[in-house]
Amino acid sequence: MDMLRPFLATLLLAAPALAQTPQSVSVLVPIVGSVTGPNEVRWKTDVELHNDGREELFVALRLPTAPDQPTIAFTLPGGGTQRFADVVAQAFGMEAALSPLIVETMGKRSVRVAANAYAIRGTDITRPEPIPVIYNDASYPFRTLNNLSFSDVFRTNLGLVNLGDREATFTLAVQRVAGRNIAVARIAIGANSLAHTSIQTLFPLIAKGDNFNVVVETSAPNTYVYASVIENATSEARFIAPSIGMPESQEARQEAGGRRQKEK
Repeated sequence: MDMLRPFLATLLLAAPALAQTPQSVSVLVPIVGSVTGPNEVRWKTDVELHNDGREELFVALRLPTAPDQPTIAFTLPGGGTQRFADVVAQAFGMEAALSPLIVETMGKRSVRVAANAYAIRGTDITRPEPIPVIYNDASYPFRTLNNLSFSDVFRTNLGLVNLGDREATFTLAVQRVAGRNIAVARIAIGANSLAHTSIQTLFPLIAKGDNFNVVVETSAPNTYVYASVIENATSEARFIAPSIGMPESQEARQEAGGRRQKEK
């Protein structure tokens, strides 16, 4: 496999300037990283790319919120697999970074992508935590991060991603009961930027507790939100992908689905 082929990266990035733009498909891994957290725990991300077809594919990887938006490109043969146990270090040669990962494949179909986060402390390694890959536009006015915890046992980090070319404003509301805000915060995120922070930083006056939800509102396109709940003693993590809509509408959809099942 020919890795780190600069001319392919240039081809993908310069495609709009060509007389005929090559077709490509992009998918998003919400967050990848190689960073040190509390208690000297090192967090890394494992990424695997699979070419399920017979034809060779050109693939480019990009970290859009890292400095200089580093990009690499390579070919993946039919039936082939490329794995990066630490995608930030092995693919991009960076000691530390935290960013979404854009995987762009030239052609009509994407490579299949799998990603897992894990933590290392000394000789201990946590179980891999799958990170759901986004194959479609994930921008919606309201998204909810469910079942969050912040206590002596667990901590929660929130991620707000703006991949647009303009500043985006996010309004966050903490709820324990659907529709009843306990606290509200607003944060502006610059173009092609990421805010990854603890929930206590955004809501310092909130009491400890479990089973909280955070409703996130923004009208900006090309945005994404996520959360991670981490057990303090073991560093075992649970990735939280957003549910679409507000909790009230989610509950209404669930009730409607239950009624339809009973009618059958």
